[in-house]
Amino acid sequence: MRPIRSVCLAILLLSASVACTSEPGTAGTTTKVTYLTSFSTFGRDAYAYVAQEKGFFTEAGLDVTINPGSGTVDVLKLVAGGQAHFGVADATGMMITLAKEKLPVVAVAAVQQRTVAAIIGLEGGRIATPADLIGKRVADPPGSTVKLMFPLYAKAAGIDAGKVEFVPSAPPALPQLLVSGQVDAIGQFVVGKPLIEAAASGRKAVVLPYGDLLPDLYGNMLVTTKELADRDPELVRRFSGALLKGLRYSIEHPDEAGQILRKYQPTQNSDVAAAEMRLMTGYSKPDGFGGPLGAVDEGRIGTIIQLLEQAQAIPAGSLRPADLVNFGLVPRS
Repeated sequence: MRPIRSVCLAILLLSASVACTSEPGTAGTTTKVTYLTSFSTFGRDAYAYVAQEKGFFTEAGLDVTINPGSGTVDVLKLVAGGQAHFGVADATGMMITLAKEKLPVVAVAAVQQRTVAAIIGLEGGRIATPADLIGKRVADPPGSTVKLMFPLYAKAAGIDAGKVEFVPSAPPALPQLLVSGQVDAIGQFVVGKPLIEAAASGRKAVVLPYGDLLPDLYGNMLVTTKELADRDPELVRRFSGALLKGLRYSIEHPDEAGQILRKYQPTQNSDVAAAEMRLMTGYSKPDGFGGPLGAVDEGRIGTIIQLLEQAQAIPAGSLRPADLVNFGLVPRS
């Protein structure tokens, strides 16, 4: 009798284990989801690892696998293709992409209320102003936010976008390409300044933020598929809430966030990551912003669409705010 009882107990335990793991939209105490960072595993994406480490995902009943993303276009395509449930993509880059390709993706929260896109060079180099970009080489991954938005930035700066050469490069290689002088500048987020200065052994970075000339633009947004947002809005809210909880904690505890990132990504410098998170505060919770973390304003999205249409970055009438954002799922309080 004892062997039979042991086998039955083993089967019961195995069944319980399987029942505790479920695919999105099915019953179960733990839901497995995959998430893509915005751009590799730099400090600006530490908040996802913080949500993992502090148990925020677990509290929401989620078993989350975090994979490095490689820019807006790739993240959108991977999420649309079902290779990840959630990801982070730049709002303006997303608009430009969706105007060309009707990918079945939708934003559900804003990670940053202001765009963090920028071009970065080094002090003593050949770039100090947007006009200096003419005839220069800028390293950036294909499909990245910076490259995607550059024609809009160039128009605002009064320069010819066609006279700036973008050199396709992998995200981890960007700092060294700049420091070694192989390129004049790199596509980067504003919050990447500490990373670049660390790689340059103390040389100061020259930052050309897109937001200086395009202040209405949002930064990164959390995206998922339209199908998942419609089928299981509660799952989307659980994930979004846990991720934003990680973002809030990271902003309030940047040093700890840097240490947590290094625990999960040992090649990252915890001090640099902490410095990036400090810079994130002014973009995720800028001065004068009174809404909840992650909020998205429909009127402002409409204004950005009009701006893109006027700049001929997207065809007129190709997008509506509801094509980009599921406003029923964005944080309200």
